[in-house]
Amino acid sequence: MSSSQSLISVIIPVYNGEAFLNEAITSVLGQQWRSLEIIVVDDGSTDATPDIAAGFGSMVRYVRQSNAGPGSARNRGLALASGNIIAFVDADDMWTETKLQSQLPYLVDNPQTEIVLGYSQRIACSRLEQGRPVYERVGPSVFYLSLGSALIRRSAFEKVGFFDETLVMGEEVDWYLRANELGVPMVFHQDVIQLYRRHQHNMTRQRDLTDRLLVSVFKKSLDRRRHGGKGLAPALPKWFDEATFPGAFRTSDREPGK
Repeated sequence: MSSSQSLISVIIPVYNGEAFLNEAITSVLGQQWRSLEIIVVDDGSTDATPDIAAGFGSMVRYVRQSNAGPGSARNRGLALASGNIIAFVDADDMWTETKLQSQLPYLVDNPQTEIVLGYSQRIACSRLEQGRPVYERVGPSVFYLSLGSALIRRSAFEKVGFFDETLVMGEEVDWYLRANELGVPMVFHQDVIQLYRRHQHNMTRQRDLTDRLLVSVFKKSLDRRRHGGKGLAPALPKWFDEATFPGAFRTSDREPGK
């Protein structure tokens, strides 16, 4: 991978994330890969988020916009990104130490692959120490269609487009569905590369709202396929097979080039 291709743009959308943003940024800076561009998009926060981002100095590019939702914030980051590889982490989540070590080699070794997706591990507050919450792992690792668990070539966004800003929630799943409908090559692996933090302000805690929005996202996919099929909706391309989810594919013992 040449120097012009090695830059990874990491987009961190944040809204009132003062409690978590420092850890999210630190988890990115802790990766072995050093050619990183970190873009924090503040979606109209009213807390100390700007001060926390400023504390990282030139290591972080901070931009602010009026509150417009996570899809808009991610799109703003994409418009500013310079790298040929795009990654995301939500402000209240973290990457594991081997996130890029696990995923980057697969993109380097397989030029045809445009998206690599790994597993997430849920974490939740178990106790307070000196007034600060201590987060521990909860349950087994899980597979989500999450942006934080992926590494994506810029070319995938050129094919699929940006995120649907009309969606209050579910824009990640919507984007993956559109990518799947277009046959964008994806590979799934079983390394845990994201820590998904459970806390009282998670939007996904609103189960009724979450379920309704996900149904609307899948309905959009159905409508697109019906339109393309002139009234008949072809089945979604198969997500998992030996090529896209090889059970033995574990790359955590490999190091990407510097």
